[in-house]
Amino acid sequence: MPLSPLRKLNQRHPWSHNDHYGRWVADRVAAAGARNALDVGCGTGNLIARLRDNAVTVTGFEPDPTTCAVAADRFADDLAVTICRTDFSGRDPHQRWDAITLVAVLHHMPLLSTLRELRDSLTPGGRLVIVGCYRAASPADFLATLPAVVANPVMGMIKHPTRATSTPLHMTAPTTDPTETLAEIRAAAAAELPGSRIRRRLFWRYTLIFDKPSGLS
Repeated sequence: MPLSPLRKLNQRHPWSHNDHYGRWVADRVAAAGARNALDVGCGTGNLIARLRDNAVTVTGFEPDPTTCAVAADRFADDLAVTICRTDFSGRDPHQRWDAITLVAVLHHMPLLSTLRELRDSLTPGGRLVIVGCYRAASPADFLATLPAVVANPVMGMIKHPTRATSTPLHMTAPTTDPTETLAEIRAAAAAELPGSRIRRRLFWRYTLIFDKPSGLS
């Protein structure tokens, strides 16, 4: 979040802005009829648990050793889930997925080349679903933060009413601030993911959906 007092408040009453969009992401994947899905930067596996409701198999990539170990243990008895300690660059370049998801991950990676590689890693007709972070730069960006500033403490009190003594494990993975503006992300998506749909969302996020044409290999 952009303001230090808000970070402190979220630490006292922690809740995940990323998990807030978990059901939305899983529903978009389910609507695409994906049988196999890849979650890039899966953390402790909260989104994978939702994706398993519909997808036949789910693969999770997580480079952070601590959270990766938690995810691997969590799904140790589920043969349809594979957890790999790697980032997206460590994938098998020949592997393709019906759906690929990234939640607050893309800003850790080179934007243009990653969008291109994500597109190429989809099966024909496959769907890419991104919940991303952007750098506020325009008056519209800063105006859009106002509802989030108001809603954030309310959500924190609802989801975690007692004061926390430590940060939940699923919120401890390394973070970094985004460098690209929403305008830059839109331009990159227009170049690499023609036809993608981007919307500004609450809690300093945007969403992107791209459906790969069925005739594109």
